[in-house]
Amino acid sequence: MTAAPSLMASSSPYCVKIDTLLSSSSSEFNPISVASSFRACRFRRCLSKNLISCRPSAKLKLNFFDSSKGRGFLQIQNGGFGIHYNSSKIFTQTLVARADANQTEDEEPVEVNEDHTNVRELLQQQKSSQLAKRVIFGIGIGVSAGGIVLAGGWVFSIALAAAVFAGSREYFELVRSHGIASGMTPPPRYLSRVCSVICALLPLFTLYKGQIDVSVTSAAFIVAMALLLQRGNPRFSQLSSTMFGLFYCGYLPSFWVKLRCRLTAPALNSGVGATWPILLGGQAHWTVGLVATLISISSVIAADSFAFAGGKAFGRTPLTSISPKKTWEGALAGLTGCIATCVFLSKILSWPTSTLGAIGFGFLNFFGSLFGDLLESMIKRDAGVKDSGSLIPGHGGILDRVDSYVFTGALAYAFVRNLLPLYGV
Repeated sequence: MTAAPSLMASSSPYCVKIDTLLSSSSSEFNPISVASSFRACRFRRCLSKNLISCRPSAKLKLNFFDSSKGRGFLQIQNGGFGIHYNSSKIFTQTLVARADANQTEDEEPVEVNEDHTNVRELLQQQKSSQLAKRVIFGIGIGVSAGGIVLAGGWVFSIALAAAVFAGSREYFELVRSHGIASGMTPPPRYLSRVCSVICALLPLFTLYKGQIDVSVTSAAFIVAMALLLQRGNPRFSQLSSTMFGLFYCGYLPSFWVKLRCRLTAPALNSGVGATWPILLGGQAHWTVGLVATLISISSVIAADSFAFAGGKAFGRTPLTSISPKKTWEGALAGLTGCIATCVFLSKILSWPTSTLGAIGFGFLNFFGSLFGDLLESMIKRDAGVKDSGSLIPGHGGILDRVDSYVFTGALAYAFVRNLLPLYGV
């Protein structure tokens, strides 16, 4: 049994679509719990999701019908749910129901066209609204991120720390989800909160101290001691998931601070820096760190966009079972877009000076973004969720937006620092 779309709690009447109801008896009442998986009921398809959302005190009754004029209703009263249906059999009928608050039992159901035009229109409106939210918030996030990157310093580090804290909270909620926690013991809540705070402080320590090794080692020791001294029996699964959270949510993102704020050599050949206003720092403001950060972020955005467009247009061969929608064709399009963006921006910003260096930078950014995306998809798959959270309307959680950047910062910093012998020249 499916319910799509689910009842809209903001208005009345409400609408719910019920598919493939299977019943062999002439009259049957099936109790349903709000959090149940419907597995105790006699339905062909079972999904673990709530059928309805309403106020605890609400009394609702859904009348539904099919083409054979069979009648039934779903009744909600004082938190109790049940389905009552009078019909000889229903196999693949699509039933459309109407529900009104405090509806009486004698009220007749509303006839709905067999083509379910109203349901299609409602679904189309929801998709359009979702797309509008994605575009609006995407533009807002892009403009804000661009300003933060240009500002650098404490502005960049504090903004990154806030994103790290939100991402780490989402990570530990995923670890505590039923899909993951059923096979292991999750860390205690107090420890996940402590680890989230530590992760948020790591970018600030990186900016202040200039290095991260001592900070991460100290943080790992504190987290391990807190886990070992907890009441009860500490488990290795608690330690491993917490340490990985410290690495994934705190250590890796801190490399963006090292890339943006610690590579202070001026990009002398940058034409943009020569025309940059003196009040905003002049040419000295355009450092290798700023240029490398802008190119890296822009190339990741291009990789995601080209991969999505290429996969939609030409995608045939699945890339991996972790993310079934990703294809080899889309990945190749993403790689092409990422490299092209790096080469294009390198010509504008005059860094790196060699085309080969720009191509290598594009390769590194693409694979960092791809495997960061796949890693988060693996975590969400095991957790049994589609999005890591709901912080950003239309986009999901913070991890859904920054998963492609988790590894990219560390790889970009290593490339600029170690593989380019004379960066900025």
